[in-house]
Amino acid sequence: MENLTSTYRLANGYEIPVVGFGTWQTPDGDVAVASVKEALAAGYRHIDTAQGYKNEESVGQAIKESGIPREEIFLTTKLWNTNHSYDLVMSSFEESLEKLQTDYLDLFLIHWPNPITFRENWEKANAETWRAFEELYEAGKIKAIGVSNFLPHHLDALAKTASIMPMVNQIFLAPGELQPEVVDYARQHDMILEAYSPLGTGKIFDVPEMQTIAEAHGKTIAQISLRWSLQHGFLPLPKSVTPSRIKENTELFDFELTETEMAQIDSLDGVVGKAKNPDTTEF
Repeated sequence: MENLTSTYRLANGYEIPVVGFGTWQTPDGDVAVASVKEALAAGYRHIDTAQGYKNEESVGQAIKESGIPREEIFLTTKLWNTNHSYDLVMSSFEESLEKLQTDYLDLFLIHWPNPITFRENWEKANAETWRAFEELYEAGKIKAIGVSNFLPHHLDALAKTASIMPMVNQIFLAPGELQPEVVDYARQHDMILEAYSPLGTGKIFDVPEMQTIAEAHGKTIAQISLRWSLQHGFLPLPKSVTPSRIKENTELFDFELTETEMAQIDSLDGVVGKAKNPDTTEF
């Protein structure tokens, strides 16, 4: 039976736990330290942060205080938008390692493909950025490299100069937002799809159809959403700072949604909003 430490295999053979603990919008300091420690105590072994979340230090502190050996934890951070280009990747990567109190990352992602700072020549900026990622990977400082919020045209552009293709694309995937073109592209190119905001930043709790399915299984709407994500072969990254919810979000492996229920959830178009267009974001 699958559980929290079950893994997907990345294109390079490295293993990644099928559920991760998200820390987006988790404030730095006591709240972040407590919630990450709570997640590790509940059995999570995959923690996701980012330079842009401004909570790497707390994540690092929590891992240290948890007493769990670093090599038992899959740790991800992401490159912030102002740090594209070869030199800035190198310097900000070292800074992230320091904050996270580690000497390697399991996964490093380019957070957004087309930041406003580099919009005039995003393709060149990504190529330079990725060259630095590949070097860090070859040096063994990162076990796997990937991207976030990339659409097929961004990935095609990257492929022109990349020696190694991204192993992960972390995108907004939740009931009501299936991003079929991005998903198909990832599957054709052996990329794992990580689902951020898998509960639609809370909007999913207002969807009556989800309530009905939850009641049928004696589960919560959150658990149904995360199970749906897993049954699609996605890797959900639920975020919470509430101990009871952190634990609840791990209880996904003792039930299964039927084909009919999966299809019903798939048809809930737009109920949690849609992914931002990375080519027009203002950051």
